[in-house]
Amino acid sequence: MKKALKKISIILFLSFTAGFAFAWGRWGHQYINHASILALPNPLKAFFYNHADFITEESVVPDIRKYTIGDKAEFPRHYIDLEDYGPDALQTLPKDYQSAYAKINKDSLSKKGSLPWTIEEMQDKLTAAFKQKSKNEILFIAATLGHYIGDANMPLHTSSNHNGKQTNQQGIHSLFEGEMLEMFGKTINLNTGPAPYFNDINKTTWEMIATSNACADTLLKADAALRKSFPKKNILLLDDADKPVKNQYGDLYFSDDYVKTLHKNLDGLLERRMRAAVYYTSGFWYTAWVNAGKPDLSMLDDGNITKKNQKSLKKELRLWQKGKLINLKPQPEFKLIKPIYTHD
Repeated sequence: MKKALKKISIILFLSFTAGFAFAWGRWGHQYINHASILALPNPLKAFFYNHADFITEESVVPDIRKYTIGDKAEFPRHYIDLEDYGPDALQTLPKDYQSAYAKINKDSLSKKGSLPWTIEEMQDKLTAAFKQKSKNEILFIAATLGHYIGDANMPLHTSSNHNGKQTNQQGIHSLFEGEMLEMFGKTINLNTGPAPYFNDINKTTWEMIATSNACADTLLKADAALRKSFPKKNILLLDDADKPVKNQYGDLYFSDDYVKTLHKNLDGLLERRMRAAVYYTSGFWYTAWVNAGKPDLSMLDDGNITKKNQKSLKKELRLWQKGKLINLKPQPEFKLIKPIYTHD
């Protein structure tokens, strides 16, 4: 019965998410959350691993709330347009979410984004859930928090030029977080070492945002320079009528040669951003647990389930030591139905 219910829930989940593109792509968010579990120390790792499927799949649900349900309140939680908050936003903006929500009007937050404050608020909620040993809340909040931290480490989620519209670089967003990641993701070493403890979550959050934002400039400049030097007809994938080809979500396809060249020119930026997302996600989860007093969560699961999962966990940890993960097989957003066109 349990297997049947699980199968039905997975079918419904895949049907529900079909047709929508996600930040970092399904590939990115699922691999970030899954890798973050393996970076945790025991016994927290054992508890999270018991629910690895949920935490991995749930990583894309915040985007479902945006695109499928149409929850307008969800959109600003995924980004912060720092430039729109002013040239010295990193220095002048309120750092804690209570002050931000009190000083910044709702319209500004909705338009310019609330990502760092959302992360800090969710961190407090996760800490409270750990203290209460509330299993459902722990798992749901941890998975959701992982999504927002993943977004924070995607550079263009911290910039108003999030899809290159301001600089005539349309498509750069999905190119970096989707097409490039699907092409090179399995070459990334996601073993970031043991999850760190962060003494000051507020300070850490804004350091993470600042670093990611600095990378946005690096990404945009590299793409702008390549678009100038690359043969124009070979930048995008074109159909036989020389019109840009789009995937099932309306995102532009870039040619394989362009994606490969940009990836090379970025000199490891994609891997550094993915590794940062895993580092911070695991660290925020671990920090919440420590700050909650390191509660014993072993009684929240059947001991037989935990014991049974240890064999699979050991196998995954051996892969993890090599920087690899099991093949999660998230639904591709670019390579699934990519047509092939050639131009002379």
